[in-house]
Amino acid sequence: QVQLLESGGGSVQAGGSLRLSCSASGITEIETSTMGWFRQAAGKEREGVAAIYMGGSTTFRADSVKGRFSVLRDNFKKQVYLQMNNLAPEATAVYYCAHCSGICGGIAYEYRSWGQGTQVTVSS
Repeated sequence: QVQLLESGGGSVQAGGSLRLSCSASGITEIETSTMGWFRQAAGKEREGVAAIYMGGSTTFRADSVKGRFSVLRDNFKKQVYLQMNNLAPEATAVYYCAHCSGICGGIAYEYRSWGQGTQVTVSS
């Protein structure tokens, strides 16, 4: 059973940075998986932020975060990171880590396993 645990959320002022981490367990062949980051703001639908194929590179990054957010991987530790720079108040949301078998992008229904989420709050 795949289990995902996010950490690193918190409160930051606009222009600041945060790094979210996602620790994965129960994945037998992580190199053939995609790990995605999604977020859901209050009253809005969940949206894809970024995703990375664990056997390669980034497969998706939302236009709204290009140039500011990066997704990184550490296959040995089975961890994925979302580096968020120059944060804006619009980034306030619960951020979720998700697992997909194969190569996936920013579509939530492609992902079968999800973490519990971590809150990110950006104040102006």
